[in-house]
Amino acid sequence: MFKTQKIKITFVIFFLLNISVLSQHPSWTYNLNIYEVNTRAYTHSGTFNEFRPHLDRLKEMGVGIIWFMPINPIGVQNRLGTLGSPYSVKNYLEVNPEFGTLADFKALVDSIHSKGMYVIIDWVGNHTSWDNILTTTHPDWYVKNGSGQFTPPPGTNWTDVIQLDYNKPELRTYMINAMSYWITEVGVDGFRCDAVSYMPGSFWTTAIAALKNIKPNLFMLAEDDSPVYRSYGFDMTYAWGMYGWGGGILKRLYNNSATADDFNSYLGSEIVNYFSNHYRMYFTSNHDENAWYGTETELFGAAAQTFNLLTGIVNSMQLVYGGQEAGLNKRLKFFDKDEITWQQHPNYNIYKTLWNLKKENKALWNGNSGAAAWRIATGNNKVYSFIRRKDNDKIFAIFNLGSGFNGATLSDTNFYGTYINIFTNDTVTFSQTLTLTLPGWGYYVYKQISSVTNVNDNIDIKDYNLLQNYPNPFNPTTTIKYQIPKASFVTLKVYDVLGNEVQTLVNENKNTGSYDIEFDASSLSSGIYFYKLTTNGFSDTKKLILMK
Repeated sequence: MFKTQKIKITFVIFFLLNISVLSQHPSWTYNLNIYEVNTRAYTHSGTFNEFRPHLDRLKEMGVGIIWFMPINPIGVQNRLGTLGSPYSVKNYLEVNPEFGTLADFKALVDSIHSKGMYVIIDWVGNHTSWDNILTTTHPDWYVKNGSGQFTPPPGTNWTDVIQLDYNKPELRTYMINAMSYWITEVGVDGFRCDAVSYMPGSFWTTAIAALKNIKPNLFMLAEDDSPVYRSYGFDMTYAWGMYGWGGGILKRLYNNSATADDFNSYLGSEIVNYFSNHYRMYFTSNHDENAWYGTETELFGAAAQTFNLLTGIVNSMQLVYGGQEAGLNKRLKFFDKDEITWQQHPNYNIYKTLWNLKKENKALWNGNSGAAAWRIATGNNKVYSFIRRKDNDKIFAIFNLGSGFNGATLSDTNFYGTYINIFTNDTVTFSQTLTLTLPGWGYYVYKQISSVTNVNDNIDIKDYNLLQNYPNPFNPTTTIKYQIPKASFVTLKVYDVLGNEVQTLVNENKNTGSYDIEFDASSLSSGIYFYKLTTNGFSDTKKLILMK
């Protein structure tokens, strides 16, 4: 069973010597998405052993990270429903016997690893069940009310659990040791940490540093939306502003109270408010949303499929709640036995196509390894279009974010190129203004098949043109595009706000054509800069923003 480990935590020294560990994500996470498993509801028996045959299907679907909801025993005292909440933990060092044995779970983890996938488990560190073993061995580790009795977390209606007191150093050490047990003895690859905002940041800073000292490639997901959790060492946070707790920009789009401009503003706020290398988790469902707010069909109706695709292609990492790929159309009971109905559904093909594409297409990768979405003007505030481009990979997408037919006219040259429709495999070339009409919640998603960056060289270019860099803001690289209608001597230079030249990007003769230049600002400080194109009597200047 549990082998006590005395972890010497000298965090300040560790942090200074290993700051790169906390600033980098595990190398295996850059092109993966995450899949949540509700073990109780997943199969008829609700066991690890009956779940295992699903692994081949999940691998085929492109699943990279499997997140198991809490696998620990559930408390009996003050239990809600017949089986209780998985988040009412009775023992941190044991497996819920309803799911199987510790040996069963170890075997499952080994099987997942053998198929090239990874495992994280839910960790409920803030509170325990009323009959957790710690209530008798260490009752002083709990918050007490005025009568000296255990009490649920303040400000909640969680009557089946009681609050731990992280002012106690011994509790902190115990919790870190308990988490390390699942790393060293079972081989998990990370943790989804529940209710992190109810626990002090100083605990997470110390705990994550210690755990990543044991396993540097550990992946840490915080159930919170605040940017501060990246500084604590977490790799990813919830994008609740996209969708969460029954609200968010997706819900407002469906309710017709938001537009493509609002959606683009939300994506812009993500860039401004979070570290550029921080992962954000986008979703249309999870265990909380499904149980308390509704299925994706209840929430989004005819837009559900569109939002499933949009949340997987627009940025960072996508979460799918187990059963969504089968069109999960009921709210799974949270405190009692319920069961997913497995059936063929279009969602499966969406996830399979997108998640397998992501593994090889750098434009869709997470954090700085991928590309930010660059908006393409459509002339219609119900139609949202964007490209994501990284190295020779490029994704071009068009979404109707309304329930009725909507037309759009795209004239931005950034989408020019030859593509394959990722769902139909049709090949199409765009080299001029694109006019189209989409049905309600309709979409097109293309991947570029030409590795040629100057795809516009054969286009009749009539004017000089300096385009806005993309992405913007950026860190540390961005692309600047310009066009010249005839052979000319071209200079393209970057200046700081004082007018000092900081870099020359182009200083030579160029033939007629459209050109892409990558600007690497790794050596520069955050701030506002300007880039200026000068050629044959033409001059233009635009602003760019570096945010590190």
